[in-house]
Amino acid sequence: MYTFSLRTAGQRFRLWGAGVAAAAALLTGPAPAQAQYPDHAIKLIVPFAPGGTSDVVARLVSKVASEHLRQTIVVENRGGAGSIIGTDAGAKAAPDGYTLVLTNGAAITTGPMIGQKISYDPIKDFTHMLWLGTFPNGLIVRHDHPARSFEEFVKLARAAGDKYSYGSAGVGSAGFLAGELLKLKAGLKMVHIPYKGTGAAINDLVGGQLDAIFNNPGVAAAQVRAGNARILAVSGARRIPTLPDVPTMDEVVPGAVGEAWFGISGPAGLPPSVIAPLVAAFEQAMKSEDLQAKLIEQGFTPDFGGPEVFARNLQSEIAKWGPVIKAADIKLE
Repeated sequence: MYTFSLRTAGQRFRLWGAGVAAAAALLTGPAPAQAQYPDHAIKLIVPFAPGGTSDVVARLVSKVASEHLRQTIVVENRGGAGSIIGTDAGAKAAPDGYTLVLTNGAAITTGPMIGQKISYDPIKDFTHMLWLGTFPNGLIVRHDHPARSFEEFVKLARAAGDKYSYGSAGVGSAGFLAGELLKLKAGLKMVHIPYKGTGAAINDLVGGQLDAIFNNPGVAAAQVRAGNARILAVSGARRIPTLPDVPTMDEVVPGAVGEAWFGISGPAGLPPSVIAPLVAAFEQAMKSEDLQAKLIEQGFTPDFGGPEVFARNLQSEIAKWGPVIKAADIKLE
């Protein structure tokens, strides 16, 4: 099992960033032998089950990017172990650019920091090259909850101590981390109830067994439309276009910003002749207004960046969540 160290991770990011700069310099030189990449279909491993929001986002983005690459990008769902199985397959693929993987915090940053068992190094075993954007989590309460606003919820939860409960998709999930961040920043003592999936958590929320859940707002959209649940706040840095009247948690509790992120990575050692066309194609894809609108409908915030942006954002994620995980003593059982 690889032990994730905040100090060594920072050192590796700096070394990796230097490697990225060197690769970028090489791109300005004569075209290498692999200039014809890609000459056949590319596989994108999505380490989650089909039909989820992450799967939808991956398919939307890869479809448009494939048009710019002039090669098909085939999505392969390989879920399990909280996205670790599919991510591991991406790390162990041949470094030829024909197998990529949708990466996320649970597999690369926060998961290893809380003790998730992995057989890969989250930094040196990958070429992290395409940052796609983020998902905010929503604080969702049952329809008859006494709090009519997020500010009221915080006051009631603070007064209730450990009598309030919230559910998430499990320890280490983005929803769980958003909940623990809110607890830390607002001085709450809510009890976390982990679930193996979002469906059971939503059912228990609607049935009155939970006070709240943290999850992608889109997951509970049907229950919200039916009047069975309400969204009081989102955990992103800014309000989302599909819920313009719902405040961010940060508006009431400064610093309570916790989002899930997604990027596209390949195995370590991808040559510049592979990285350059991939970055160019996905950058063009993410500029599409039609694609952006479809992603926003899914609750996703498009925010594309290449290798340098990816490296910088990963450093930021580690710096942000390290103190939260330590203060809340978060660890997998």
